[in-house]
Amino acid sequence: MSSRILVGALFIVSGLIKANDTIGFSYKLEEYFASDALNWPIFQGWEVGLSMLICVAEILLGVAVLAGERFILAVWSLLLMIVFFTFLTGYTAIGNWFFENPDKGLTQWFANLLSFEPRKIHYFKDCGCFGDALPLTPWQSFLKDIVLLVLIVILFINRKFVRHNSMKDNYTFYGISLLLIALFAGGVMGWYFPIFFTLMVFAAMHLMRMKLDGLAARGWYMAIATTLISSIFTWYTYAHLPVKDFRPFAIGKNIVEGMEMPEGKEPPQYKVIYTMQNEKTGEVIQVSSIDYLEKEVWKNQDLKIIETSESILHKAGYVPPIHDFVLESIIDGDDYTYSILSEPRVLFWVMYDLGSADESAFEAMSKLSKLAQENNIQVYGLTASMFDEVDVIKGKYSLFFDFYTCDATTLKTVIRSNPGCVLVSNGSVLGKWHAKDIPSIDKLNQLLK
Repeated sequence: MSSRILVGALFIVSGLIKANDTIGFSYKLEEYFASDALNWPIFQGWEVGLSMLICVAEILLGVAVLAGERFILAVWSLLLMIVFFTFLTGYTAIGNWFFENPDKGLTQWFANLLSFEPRKIHYFKDCGCFGDALPLTPWQSFLKDIVLLVLIVILFINRKFVRHNSMKDNYTFYGISLLLIALFAGGVMGWYFPIFFTLMVFAAMHLMRMKLDGLAARGWYMAIATTLISSIFTWYTYAHLPVKDFRPFAIGKNIVEGMEMPEGKEPPQYKVIYTMQNEKTGEVIQVSSIDYLEKEVWKNQDLKIIETSESILHKAGYVPPIHDFVLESIIDGDDYTYSILSEPRVLFWVMYDLGSADESAFEAMSKLSKLAQENNIQVYGLTASMFDEVDVIKGKYSLFFDFYTCDATTLKTVIRSNPGCVLVSNGSVLGKWHAKDIPSIDKLNQLLK
């Protein structure tokens, strides 16, 4: 009983967190499928569809385990899913350890056995299990999946002994799991929507249990109802914006404050590994950037750097929630970040990639931009695209405002829409809109007041 409740409740919450931000989850899948990670080209281009499918599947299987409907099929599906997730989180955690400890004997042993280069492993900051709602380190995610795997194996072993819930069972399983969801979603993450969503699904399941009692296909009807409800929520967040924004650019957050280093905090220290060759002897050695400076390796004129690894965490420290938000003019390359964020009336059009932007929104963008400028609202375009692309788009759609470049990953974090509309005053985010929901000038003025 306890395994069913824990597994069911956790899968419902996990699925809802991913469904709340399907675009963000698809970015994580894209990272996994890339050529420098798992190199699964068969899935590339399908990341959004797969992210939506996984979200709905997690919610559906969580509900099925709690309801006791089609239990054998549900547990088989859960087992396959958790084995896959455990592989991903294990790959992330172990791969990160190899990357961070390239010279350890264990790393070298596996590198020789499996023929890989530790310093060329893709480095993952997190696995994306709970997204920005509850960031977990790769090892925490891996251990979480190990615990889930054990619980699901217990369910799998006892799968033939589980029967359909009685009415009393429904009250027990639904009631306790709803309490756990409330404690986890509401208490830990401060997000109360999962409570109302789950209550609605449980109510629908309970009513169908009463109305379809004795019907052989009852479980399938309940599955269809859960899938439909979950799919509607998943599609809504994809077509608009997340219902709950856990990122540091959420409405009400101040971007400038998010970039500040608190007093007494130290930033993390990173190192890179230099592969160096002695031009006289031909000997190849590897030196960390820390030793390169502290031991004055740079003074040896015979040693030349022939390869540099990616940055590796050397010492943990405090990282501000916002650390890559730098706005550079696409014309002169100067940094205008703080001068722009100090302005009281700013409208950002965020387009991380102009080549994949929804151009059907550009006409409305142009109209709102003109009205905004007439109302003394400064309008800026933020993109990671090159000058030539910006120049073409500006001329084609009469976008008469200045563009600034910013890191693509940061812009994807700012808003899950390309383009997206963000209203800011003195660094504080007042409003955010998807390309399909571009606001009126009256709405902007109302928020600025």
